[in-house]
Amino acid sequence: MPTPEFDPQTRTELEAATFRRLVQHLRLRTDVQNIDMMNLAGFCRNCLSRWYREAAAERGLTLADPDAREIVYGMPYKEWQANYQKEASAEQKAAFARVDPGH
Repeated sequence: MPTPEFDPQTRTELEAATFRRLVQHLRLRTDVQNIDMMNLAGFCRNCLSRWYREAAAERGLTLADPDAREIVYGMPYKEWQANYQKEASAEQKAAFARVDPGH
């Protein structure tokens, strides 16, 4: 079955809704660590916030990194770290070094 064609406005609305759902899902899944996401998918919450900030910049909008992170995390990044971030294990760090040594 061919992929349906949507008009640009509908496509943008669907993509925006999908992004909002992804962000909401990640806010609820505080048990999922960023290093695990990087090791498995090659991106994490910080990547999403950077992409958000970069998209704003492409439109001439200034968005500070902490503000972009708060949009994705649903709270200040430092607060999320204090509440949910765990120390990465040696295995997680080794996997990260193999997957994306330059990140």
